[in-house]
Amino acid sequence: MGMGTSTFVTRWINFLTMLLAIAVIIFGVWMSTHHDSCRKSLTLPVIGLGAVIFLISVVGFLGALKNISILLWIYLITLFFVLVGILVFTVLVFIITNNGSGHNVTGLRYKEYQLQDFSSWFLKELNNSHNWEKLKVCLVKSEDCNNLSKKYKTLQQYKSAKLSPIEAGCCRPPSQCGYPAVNASYYDLTFHPVSPNSDCKRYKNSRAIKCYDCDSCKAGVAQYMKTEWRVVAIFNVVLFVILSIIYFVGCCARRNAARSHSKA
Repeated sequence: MGMGTSTFVTRWINFLTMLLAIAVIIFGVWMSTHHDSCRKSLTLPVIGLGAVIFLISVVGFLGALKNISILLWIYLITLFFVLVGILVFTVLVFIITNNGSGHNVTGLRYKEYQLQDFSSWFLKELNNSHNWEKLKVCLVKSEDCNNLSKKYKTLQQYKSAKLSPIEAGCCRPPSQCGYPAVNASYYDLTFHPVSPNSDCKRYKNSRAIKCYDCDSCKAGVAQYMKTEWRVVAIFNVVLFVILSIIYFVGCCARRNAARSHSKA
């Protein structure tokens, strides 16, 4: 790559990345003003990510603009550690989310998930009472369970519905309990459960209780997290490829800056 071309490309790529980082930081600040504690928990990582991207971009932009070799060195070293971090994180995500395929149940259009099918990391995190209490508050606030009766007006519609993992695990008792559904939000608990599963006793029709303390609910959350993390992992693979190309262009710009200094 030519001397001027690599410097020009590095300069403008980092300028555009700075604008992107500013947008990420603004989004993080907006989240911090939101009253939902579930969204507030993501504020610090979002702002931190934006700040790191912004600082790296500023260093790369100034290094390419002024042909300052030391700044380009700092830029490349920092970007290298970011690439290593993305690679390690992505590999770990694929390992952690490798288990938990779900079980088909006769008569249902969705799968039921069991907590023991997931990786030990999920078991440790979701069985931690402090972590689960925070997640449970988010689940209750989300109104997913309460909205089922609005989405499915009749019992027939509810029985033929394709529920999400969280709806299937947190809003209803496991099918093996044998409780007959009265409607989308109410089960007849006068029937004796046909399964020794402890979730059968944990389920209550109360909006604030439902099956939020059930292992089936934790399994539904684990499946949701698994799906979301897989999306993040795929995004990270794409990001890794793009940053690797930027890293290569930055190496060319650093080499060109060193040559221009040696000629001077």
